[in-house]
Amino acid sequence: MANRIIDDFKSAFIGGGARANQFEVRLTFPEAAQSSSGDRSRFLVKSAALPGQAIDEVAVEFKGRTLYVAGDRTFETWTTTVINDESFNVRTDIEKWLNLINSMRDNVGVLSPSSYMQNIGVIQYSKNGAPIKAYELINCWPISVGQIDLSWDTRSEIETFDVTWRYTDFKGGGETARTLSQEIARLEDIAGIIGDAS
Repeated sequence: MANRIIDDFKSAFIGGGARANQFEVRLTFPEAAQSSSGDRSRFLVKSAALPGQAIDEVAVEFKGRTLYVAGDRTFETWTTTVINDESFNVRTDIEKWLNLINSMRDNVGVLSPSSYMQNIGVIQYSKNGAPIKAYELINCWPISVGQIDLSWDTRSEIETFDVTWRYTDFKGGGETARTLSQEIARLEDIAGIIGDAS
């Protein structure tokens, strides 16, 4: 009996489970921020998340009882952790992006949101390297870049920093009839990458 239960579970457990370390993030920087990192961010974003979402609830009071109905959809902020190589290119590009939004020196920035908002892709791969899920975060922009801790006591560690992003919504969450290969091709077009992921 126990063997049959395990066999049933094994046959239902497609691919042995998706692995959290099989992913790629494709950052796209605003043209006005003059990116110097190109598509290297694909290799330097060491942690991220598939986007979360929630539908708020609205409480409607009626004769001493509460009826909860669906409200509006909300999206959480999104956080990535980036490996800092000695070029500092990805960090510098994100700092340029923040400065484009609001200049550190004179407290001014671009007027149009389309000048600083970009779409960012995150792709989940299977163990054999085939893409199995892709999301495109729409109208992304960084709201904070974390500090990099420095210490004489630190040995054999590579610097990392966190970036927190805001976005309006995302594609790839089940609302579209696009195939996975179409999603990947769209992400490659956005990032200007001709990849071999499909």
